[in-house]
Amino acid sequence: MTAAHGVAGHGIPERRPAGIVTRGVASVIDLGVVVGILGVAYLGLLLTRLLLSPQTFSFPDPGPLWSIASWLGVSIVYLTGCWATTGRTIGSLAMGVRVTNRRHQRVRWAVSLLRAVACVFFPVGLLWVAVDPNRRSLQDIVLRTEVVYDWRQDLDVVTA
Repeated sequence: MTAAHGVAGHGIPERRPAGIVTRGVASVIDLGVVVGILGVAYLGLLLTRLLLSPQTFSFPDPGPLWSIASWLGVSIVYLTGCWATTGRTIGSLAMGVRVTNRRHQRVRWAVSLLRAVACVFFPVGLLWVAVDPNRRSLQDIVLRTEVVYDWRQDLDVVTA
């Protein structure tokens, strides 16, 4: 069988590129995770303020600049950490995809950071997946990464 439609030599499904719908659903899940992290951080701030000064407690108003900076920072740290360690975010895990380099190995920390910054600050580049015959985003093309279907849980298979 061919690599795009079949099974690799040892009964392991071949890694084929993920499409726009799969990536989009994974991104929406990851957006929810980032919002959840920010919500937990805000609740932690509330509880800390309440414990430190219960008599003068008031809800903090972080303002738009702090909110945007927090969202950007959490998003970049979350994506970088996930891609550099397992190649999967929570959304990627749910959709059965993984970010790898062209040799199907784990992406290095520097590339993961650059990819996260590019995805957060230039998300429209991800739409290129819909028109590229190899299902690559502009970030994938520039950084030589790919997002492939990979349901395996074993990281050693990816890094081998």
